[in-house]
Amino acid sequence: YLTDKEQHNLTCVSEFQLMGLSNDPDLQSVLFGLFPSMYLVTVLGNLLIILVVSSDPHLHTPMYFFLSNLSLADIGFISTTVPKMLVNIQTHSRAISYMGCLMQMSLFAIFVCMDDMLQTVMAYDLFVAICHPLHYSVIMSPCLCGFLILVSFLISLFESQLHNLIALQITCLNGVEIANFYCDPSQVLSLSCSVTSTNNIVMYFVGAIFGFVPISGIFFLYYKIVSSILNLPSLGGKYKAFSTCGSHLSIVFLFYGTGLGMYLGTAVSHSSIKGAVASVMYTAVTPMLNPFIYSLRNRDINNTLKRLCNSIF
Repeated sequence: YLTDKEQHNLTCVSEFQLMGLSNDPDLQSVLFGLFPSMYLVTVLGNLLIILVVSSDPHLHTPMYFFLSNLSLADIGFISTTVPKMLVNIQTHSRAISYMGCLMQMSLFAIFVCMDDMLQTVMAYDLFVAICHPLHYSVIMSPCLCGFLILVSFLISLFESQLHNLIALQITCLNGVEIANFYCDPSQVLSLSCSVTSTNNIVMYFVGAIFGFVPISGIFFLYYKIVSSILNLPSLGGKYKAFSTCGSHLSIVFLFYGTGLGMYLGTAVSHSSIKGAVASVMYTAVTPMLNPFIYSLRNRDINNTLKRLCNSIF
């Protein structure tokens, strides 16, 4: 246990120490070459999706509207973590200020939750399109689409402020080292040596509401979607309906699979290497792959991309 003096000293910390991905100088030079490339590919790929959707009137539909917002969330997601890591590698420093850590934790929570909410909204859009096709244009009106985006953002903002509220109530810390290359909310809160039962209840409540509820909603909607597809008379109709869901399902499995792999992997295994790999997959690889998944599997986006290329070149 920490003495009162040690605890008092820990409340006066002005910065945290991020573990980073590796202390090996040779490997750090490789990482400094790899991650800027991944970051540029992610930002340019998602910006290209937004450009394609905005430039083609045929893509001004609810599905592509939600996809554009997902691309914005992915840009914010990777921009929250990777640039700071690159600065730390370049300056040979692992430090992040206390306020900088809170800001990074808050933005990370916003964009993760926004990703979560948007995938649920996109699942609902697919549900309406497949299960109620005749009423799709009436149900998925522009007002409803805008309202769903606004609600998703407000929920994400509320979730991030709950994390910040808990963090600001911490009176002492067990240490200042965060076992990751960014300020992960769960790891920052785990440093507290004065975790109260109220804080635990709030943390579990937040995890249940913003983790379990959206994925449960996605599973329920896909249960309805699959049931409706199986009732279609023609094999071609079934194939077309399933292919429509393919891109979204790929993103859902990638997002939740890497997220569960990161949090469950670090909880079961104390290997820093495994934890670092899982964190990179979740925070960098997933946002980078999302635009490729949609562009490679989507004929409308491919056709618009070809027209844009032809008009430019």
